Amino acid sequence: MRRVRLPIVRRRTVGPPIRKPGLIGFVGWLDQSALWLLRTRGHREPVESAMRTLGVAGEWAAIWVTIGLAGAASDPRRRSRWLAATGVGPAAIGVNYAVKVVVGRDRPLIEEHPPLARAPSKLSFPSAHATSSVAAATALGRVAPERRGLVYFLAAAICLTRPYLGMHYPSDVIAGVFLGALLGRAIPRLEEPGIEERLIDLVASGAKRQHEASVNGARDRGAEAQVPRPAAGPPASQ
Repeated sequence: MRRVRLPIVRRRTVGPPIRKPGLIGFVGWLDQSALWLLRTRGHREPVESAMRTLGVAGEWAAIWVTIGLAGAASDPRRRSRWLAATGVGPAAIGVNYAVKVVVGRDRPLIEEHPPLARAPSKLSFPSAHATSSVAAATALGRVAPERRGLVYFLAAAICLTRPYLGMHYPSDVIAGVFLGALLGRAIPRLEEPGIEERLIDLVASGAKRQHEASVNGARDRGAEAQVPRPAAGPPASQ
């Protein structure tokens, strides 16, 4: 007799979360309660439209790539560092997905309040928006400290959209923030060189010029030595 398998029914969150016993239950209750509040409170226009727009801007780190390229185009002196920081956001998404696959946590589901956006996968932990935004903001802020407040404010706003739109648990966002901060600090030499670094570079460049000058001088002396001299002729008659 053939066995019939029933479809797997995923449990959905209905109503405010119920606190479970124990420390893990308490932490889970806090996480779900924060999600419930953000998903069910403050959903008025134009706030909700603004949150949707920020969520779209943060997809695939698009807004961070745009900021990085604009900085590279308008700031030739720091162009190479702007371009290096531009790639941090997309790279962070790749790292984030690898962690997602390992953890395997599903996205939250609230039956009477479905998500207000779409995602390329059902994996939730950690948030790719949070990881890429904080990583990019950290890297770009290292390149341009005078704009650090603005990029961090934008990153915080994008992080807030994730539970607000019902796409992530707050714990997904917190994990993404920590991962993004680590990735944003991992790229070397994005800051403005300090006095010590400038002195080291100055000494190194001076030594390099001196070495090149000595090599060129030796090459010139060798070339002169290889030039044939005219043979001495008979003495001139008086």
